[in-house]
Amino acid sequence: MTAPRDIANELAQECRAWPFEEAKKVLKKIGGKVPEKGYVLFETGYGPSGLPHIGTFGEVARTTMVMHAFHALAPDIPTRLICFSDDMDGFRKVPTNVPNQEMLAEHLGKPLTQVPDPFEKYDSFADHNNAKLNEFLDSFGFEYEFVSSTEMYKSGEFDDALLTMLAKHEEVQNAVIPILGKERAATYSPFLPVSPKTGKVLQVPILETNVEAGTVTFEDEDGERTEVPVTGGHCKAQWRPDWGMRWYALDVDYEMAGEDLVSSADIAGKITEILGRTKPAGFHYKLFLDEENQKISKSKGNGITVEEWLTYAPNESLAYYMFQRPTSGKKLYFDVIPKAVDEYISFLQKMPEQEDDKQLENAAWYIHGGEIPAGQQTPVSFALLLNLASASNAHDTETMWGFIKMYASDVTPESHPFLAKLVEHAVKYYEDFVLPTKSYRAPDDRELAALNDLANRLEALPKDADGEAIQTEVFSAGKENGYDKKELRMWFQAIYEVLLGQSQGPRFGSFIELYGIDDTIALIRDALDGKFLKAA
Repeated sequence: MTAPRDIANELAQECRAWPFEEAKKVLKKIGGKVPEKGYVLFETGYGPSGLPHIGTFGEVARTTMVMHAFHALAPDIPTRLICFSDDMDGFRKVPTNVPNQEMLAEHLGKPLTQVPDPFEKYDSFADHNNAKLNEFLDSFGFEYEFVSSTEMYKSGEFDDALLTMLAKHEEVQNAVIPILGKERAATYSPFLPVSPKTGKVLQVPILETNVEAGTVTFEDEDGERTEVPVTGGHCKAQWRPDWGMRWYALDVDYEMAGEDLVSSADIAGKITEILGRTKPAGFHYKLFLDEENQKISKSKGNGITVEEWLTYAPNESLAYYMFQRPTSGKKLYFDVIPKAVDEYISFLQKMPEQEDDKQLENAAWYIHGGEIPAGQQTPVSFALLLNLASASNAHDTETMWGFIKMYASDVTPESHPFLAKLVEHAVKYYEDFVLPTKSYRAPDDRELAALNDLANRLEALPKDADGEAIQTEVFSAGKENGYDKKELRMWFQAIYEVLLGQSQGPRFGSFIELYGIDDTIALIRDALDGKFLKAA
């Protein structure tokens, strides 16, 4: 994703799109000038106890959109985006979707970078998941820097922050304790010592702190009283203090988080301020819902993964879906994909003709940083491609391209790579979601008369009639056979149910123009002869 082109600053200041509202928070936080560190730092976080998921993508995509807006507001202020992996976290639970589970169980409690890779490809489980994270983000073209928690702790980069937290141990404790249960609060410390004997990240009471020596004392697993430095990777901070300590140490200016982390982010912000810095700007996005309006849960498997989305649609459509109303709950299931693709295409096609102020209201501006990449044009919507696949029973892209080339002879996979991707996705979506649910029905008397009339009208049209002329005849066939203005929706529904075995579709005149007048006439005749019902 590239940096956006320059636009008039007054337009940027007036824009009320959510990425600009967030970018203005960042500009206010830094006082409108380059921070002392020389750049504005945007951060996203990731826990490598499992593979990256759609929430990871959403945070990076949305943060990148805020950065695009920030560049428009303050083009002379440098920025960085880091993706922070909390890979020194203790390994608490064996995932059910990985091999070698018995082996993994032997390493519970150790930092994730000390747990062997169950896939036997990398030095550790964290290395495996971090590599997948980088591969995942790189595939979308994000510009980011990867940062490892283990490296930051062990290299000493966090040492000053950890010593500051030790000096303010009680204040940091008191920031967290109000949300803890009575028993947990009695023994809580922001520090998790790493056992010198077992290498495990221990959740044990801290018996003593020594600010001058920079150490904490605890009882190791064998009962021996042990003293270790809080620096150099000998201790790991509890996750809320770790979050606040990281914001302090790196001087993070912006980080967003899910609505389930509101209280934790508030506590982390308080800890950042206790340590001596201003907390980052940011907002809390709503979590995704499934088809039944239930929250998406990885353990339930009631949602859709990034990999599944990208099987059926291009990555730009997923970025578009993330752009929409991040503070409102949205359903995330397979049926939303076609609509998201076509809405993205609609925004994309409008953008080149829009004035700058309107471009800043266009989702494509945020997805592409103000510049549309070459090869993104498509003369055909995704909905039309799905119906073309349905009508032609296409199980390969060659069938689809045969119709497309009759519709637009100069359009090829090479000249229109984005369309080529859409064709591949349409075939896959048709096979997996449309074909299994097809349900043809016989027409009633009125529908039979109207469809016969439509076939006759199509026969009378010139073969090069455009979609508008064809659509006029589709309307006329309905109106002349008893469908008044209020019933025309029923007429179009009948067309799709009788001819395609589905209850809805795109503008039918455009579909006929793509599919071909002769082929559509044959489709109508076959349907009226009961061919599709017999096949079913």
